[in-house]
Amino acid sequence: MSGYRGFAGTNLMAYTKEKWYVTGLTRRRESHEEPTSVITWDELANSALPQVEAVVHLAGKAHDMKNTSAPAAYFEANTYLTQQLFDRFLQSDAKYFIYCSSVKAAADEVTGILTEESAPNPKTVYGKSKQMAEAYLQQQLLPNGKYLYILRPCMIHGPGNKGNLNLLYGFVKRGIPYPLSAFENRRSFLSVENLSFIIQQLLESNGRIPSGVYNLADDESLSTNDLIHIMEEVTGKHIRKWHIKPSLIRNMARIGDFIRFPLNTDRLQKLTSSYEVSNKKIKHVLGLDRLPTDARSGLTATIRSFQSE
Repeated sequence: MSGYRGFAGTNLMAYTKEKWYVTGLTRRRESHEEPTSVITWDELANSALPQVEAVVHLAGKAHDMKNTSAPAAYFEANTYLTQQLFDRFLQSDAKYFIYCSSVKAAADEVTGILTEESAPNPKTVYGKSKQMAEAYLQQQLLPNGKYLYILRPCMIHGPGNKGNLNLLYGFVKRGIPYPLSAFENRRSFLSVENLSFIIQQLLESNGRIPSGVYNLADDESLSTNDLIHIMEEVTGKHIRKWHIKPSLIRNMARIGDFIRFPLNTDRLQKLTSSYEVSNKKIKHVLGLDRLPTDARSGLTATIRSFQSE
């Protein structure tokens, strides 16, 4: 598993620890790690994959909301390393390759609901690097008995995760009036529990699930105002909500593109634009009506974890 030290990776390892023995793939081996349980990328470049049943590729460079990363860094981490790992998979006896891509490989903005049939059209370097990796995987000849699952999660949440949810939580915790209540939106989220559940189902499918691209999202979409309400319920605090014209907020957010400011245009888009993702395809192949964790329960657990920090 690559990315086993990250948020999704640590949660997946905890979720599957009773069923799977994990060999980690990392840039640097930590001093406490056993040599037999870890392989470095440098070692992989000069050798074959160890004997494994599946390759779960979670590592990559996340989207930089401060826009300070060089484009080459995204293609190095998200495209080239994925290609390198998949080439080793094709030469190995491993059966499954699970690549954690992103919905941003398909679209940065969504009108309606995003499905797997939508033609990919990423605009950011992050999305383009993910899409380029996807295209490479799909262009390779997949031998009989091997399976490729390209997973496109939307915003992942769970206890200990930070990002934009923590920014919102900061408003509630400090009693700062919430200035974005005039925005009406619907966004999809993905519980890390649901992500781990789906990956485990794929690993245990014995080839029952066809190779392909699968969007991942919780069953319900929520508005940012819904998130504020959940935070109020968790904290027991009431927050004043300012109904400021969206055009004025957008102009203020542009300031954050140039100087240190709580909002910039990228964060504002993530908090206030609509981005709904269909999970019907993955539920259909898994034979499910609903995923185990509903969005409100998962987000409540995430926000409760902020209180202990």
